Amino acid sequence: MFEFTVADMSCGHCVSAITKAVKEVEPQAVVEVDLAAKTVRVDGTSNADGIRDAISRAGFTPLQAK
Repeated sequence: MFEFTVADMSCGHCVSAITKAVKEVEPQAVVEVDLAAKTVRVDGTSNADGIRDAISRAGFTPLQAK
C-alpha cells in the first residue's frame, strides 16, 4: 500500500483523473482518495515510482507520505 499527499487535488474531477491514471498503470489496483485530507492510497503490485509518475502525468504533484 502506498500513500501520497496530493495538495493540488481540489475536486471530484481531480479524483477521477487520478484514479484513471493509476488504473492505466495498474488496472487491478484499489485506489482510495480522501479529497478533504488530499491523500491518495493505492493498494496494488506496482512500485511507488510508477504510481507517482502516473499521478504526475495526470497533472498533479504527488508527495509520498512517510
